[in-house]
Amino acid sequence: MTGLKTFFWHGMSPDCRKTEGQEMNPETRLLIDGELVNAAECKTYPNINPATEEVMGHVADAGPEDMDRAIAAARRAFDDTDWSTNHAFRLHCLQQLKAGLLANMEELKRQISAETGAPLGICGQAGPQCELPIEFIDYTLASLPRYQWHRNIGTNEIMGGNNERLVEKEAIGVVAAITPWNVPLQINLAKCVPALAAGCTVVLKAAPDTPWCASALGRIVAEHTDMPAGVFNVITAQDPVQVGEQLVTDPRVDMVSFTGSTAVGKHIMASAAQTVKKVFLELGGKSANIILEDADLAGSLLSALAVCFHAGQGCALNTRLLVPRARQAEVEALLKTYFGLIHYGDQSSEQDIMGPLVNARQRDRVLSYIEKGKQEGARLLLGGGIPENLPKGYYVQPTVFVDVTNDMTIAREEIFGPVLCVIAYDNEDEAVRIANDSPFGLSGSVWAGTLDRGLEVARRLRVGTVNVNGGNFYGPDAPFGGYKQSGIGREMGTEGFEEYLETKTIAIAV
Repeated sequence: MTGLKTFFWHGMSPDCRKTEGQEMNPETRLLIDGELVNAAECKTYPNINPATEEVMGHVADAGPEDMDRAIAAARRAFDDTDWSTNHAFRLHCLQQLKAGLLANMEELKRQISAETGAPLGICGQAGPQCELPIEFIDYTLASLPRYQWHRNIGTNEIMGGNNERLVEKEAIGVVAAITPWNVPLQINLAKCVPALAAGCTVVLKAAPDTPWCASALGRIVAEHTDMPAGVFNVITAQDPVQVGEQLVTDPRVDMVSFTGSTAVGKHIMASAAQTVKKVFLELGGKSANIILEDADLAGSLLSALAVCFHAGQGCALNTRLLVPRARQAEVEALLKTYFGLIHYGDQSSEQDIMGPLVNARQRDRVLSYIEKGKQEGARLLLGGGIPENLPKGYYVQPTVFVDVTNDMTIAREEIFGPVLCVIAYDNEDEAVRIANDSPFGLSGSVWAGTLDRGLEVARRLRVGTVNVNGGNFYGPDAPFGGYKQSGIGREMGTEGFEEYLETKTIAIAV
C-alpha cells in the first residue's frame, strides 16, 4: 500500500508535574515572553490518544491571564526590538529552529502519531505530519535573503512636481496563529515560520486535541534559538473559544491567520472586523475528483483511496468522485476491490495511511453524516459504521456512497472523515458544473486521456489547487488556499510569505 501515499499529499516544573506520557518526554508548558511556564494556577487538561482512548499525559490549560501576557509580550517584542528589521538575525534564528526540529524529530514523530492518531508512516517522508514540513523550512531559509524588501518604481510628474517613488515591504506586526488538529505540526510551521521570517511576532494558539505539537515548538524555540523574548509565544488551552476570542479581538494583535472550519472562520472574520485586522483564512472543502470518460479508469480510481488518508481528516481531500454514468458499474466493482485493501488499526505501522478520528465528538459527527446520507437516498456501497474488530479508538470504517446527487447533504457539507460520495455525470460540461456547484472551492483533481484535455478542464474549475493525472500540488513553494467559502489568501510560496507583510509607498520630490 505504500504506493498509494503518492496520491496525497520537558515536562512541567516539579510543582505541576504529571507522570503520564513521560516516555515521550512531551513539553507540557506554555511559552510566554521567552520562558517555559505553567498556566495560571497550574491548570492542566488531559491529552488523549484517539487510537486507544487513554490519557497519555497532561498539558497546560491557559486562561485569559496567560493569553494577555502572551499578547503583551508579542506586542512589546515587535515594538521594542529590532526583530522586524534585522533580516540577517531572523535568518540565523530560523536556521537554529530548523536544527532544533531535526534534533528532536524522532520524538516529535511519536508525539504527533500519539495525539493525532496518524499511523507512524505518514509522519515520515510519505506524509505531511512531520518530516516533510520540517524539510519545507529550507524554502523560507533560501527565500529570505533573496526577497526584495525595497524597490524603486521610478519617477512621475504629477500636480506640477516630479517624484521618485519607493515601495517598501514591512512586517505586519503581531500575528495570531490559530491552528487545527488534523496536521498540526505542518500547519503550525506553515504559519509561524513565514510570519517570523517576515519580521512579525507570533502568538500560536494550538488546537486543544493536539497541544504537544505546539508546546514542542515552544521548547525548541526556548532551548535551541536566540529569538528575543516575546517574539514567539505558545498557548495551549482546553477551551478554544475563550482564549481564541480574546486573541482575535485584542487590538494589540494586527493579523489573524486561521486554519479550520468555515463556520469558525466566519466567526473569526466578524470578530476581527471590530478592530479591522487582516485575516488569512484556510477553511473547509468538498473537493471533486473528476474522472473523464477517456481516462484510464482502473488507474485513476486508485486516487479515490485518498479519502482514507488520515481517516479523511484533510480539507483538500477529494471527497466527491465524479464518474461517467455509463461506467458506474465498473466503478463500483473497482471501488469494492480497492477499498478492501485499506488496512487500519495499527498506529505504529509504516505502511498504513489510515488511523482513527481525532476524538469521540468527531467520530459521532461522521457517523451522523453517514446516517443522513442513507436517509436522503444515497446507496451505501461499503462501510458505514464502527469496525467490530476495534472496540477501542475513534475508528470509522472506510465508507463509500453511490447514487449520490449533488444536492444531498453528504455532497454539500464537509464531513472530515473517510466518506466518499460517488456522483455520476453524462458529459464533460455536466461534470464541471457539478464540481463547481459547491459553496467551497479549495481543491480538486482531473483524470483525462490526454494532458491537454486534463488542463483544459482543470482551468474551468473554481478552486485554488488542482491535480491533473496524478499530480500533487503539495510543496513549500506552491501557494495553497481556496475560492469562495474555502477561505481568503494563500499559505506557502511567495504569496504565503507576503500575507504577513504590509506595503508602504514613499515619494521623494526630485
